[in-house]
Amino acid sequence: MITHQSDLILSLDFTTSDTRLMGGQVSQSSAVVTVVPTASTTPLSAKTVIRPLVFFTILDHFLRRNENQDRVIGTLLGRLSDDHSSIEITNCFPVPHFESDDRVEVDMEHHSTMIDLYQRVNPNEAVVGWYATGSNLNSYSALIQDYYNREVSSGQSVHLVLDTELNENSLGVRTFISSPVGSLTKPENCMFVPVPFTVKYNESEITGLDVINQAAQNEADGTAGLVSDMDALEAALLKVKEMLQRVAQYVDQVVAGQVPGNNVVGRYIMDMLTATPKLDSAAFEQMFHSHLQDVLMVVYLSDLTRTQLNIAERLQRLV
Repeated sequence: MITHQSDLILSLDFTTSDTRLMGGQVSQSSAVVTVVPTASTTPLSAKTVIRPLVFFTILDHFLRRNENQDRVIGTLLGRLSDDHSSIEITNCFPVPHFESDDRVEVDMEHHSTMIDLYQRVNPNEAVVGWYATGSNLNSYSALIQDYYNREVSSGQSVHLVLDTELNENSLGVRTFISSPVGSLTKPENCMFVPVPFTVKYNESEITGLDVINQAAQNEADGTAGLVSDMDALEAALLKVKEMLQRVAQYVDQVVAGQVPGNNVVGRYIMDMLTATPKLDSAAFEQMFHSHLQDVLMVVYLSDLTRTQLNIAERLQRLV
């Protein structure tokens, strides 16, 4: 059963129930039912897109957890596509909770307050589900899922499970949606169906992920310094050169008849060549150096301004 202990805490308490399912393999712990779909289980159609910020926020929450706390939970924010075919998870925030062998307490007033604050900043973000750390669903997952199903304005709430035990030196990420089963409409009478997910990132996020990847490859201390503007420019030019060589190699193989041509790839290459201005090498080199000098001049002026401000601040302290 679900009882509201106070306005601050949502208290969930239940006893063992007998639940029977068809078309799945069932493993029971207390009253929750964790279902691993078999071939006869019909999965629900859903697609989840996750931003990298979500993973780092969950990991930061887990690292800052209270002592003797095995897992943490929180609310997922995002938006639903216009055709309701996919859910994009863009952000999340932690929700304080306490778990014991026969009881779980979740601070729902904190959840509601954070929702109001986040929607003031970004009204397009809404509640799309919740997250939890750990390798498996536990005995309270069905009850918490039932609450978030009522919080989601449309569609099913997504449950994201992030395994922080680093099995096989990787983070295990899984996403689920729930489906009610049985003739009795109880919160714990549901099964969790795995749904596919993809990670989507933009250009600005790629830069941060590259720095983190460099730190992970540094076996000495696991750190990576920020690259300078010239080093970033050099890395970008080398990456563009590599991509151009890959495209040229593909075109040569298609012309030689070694690989079959792809019409979609051909149209992309044609659009790219059409959008590229026709310049000879001398004019392009002159334009590039002119732009580079402008960038260096802006950097020099910004450094000079910063130095003058520091000198003025120190003079002010002397006076």
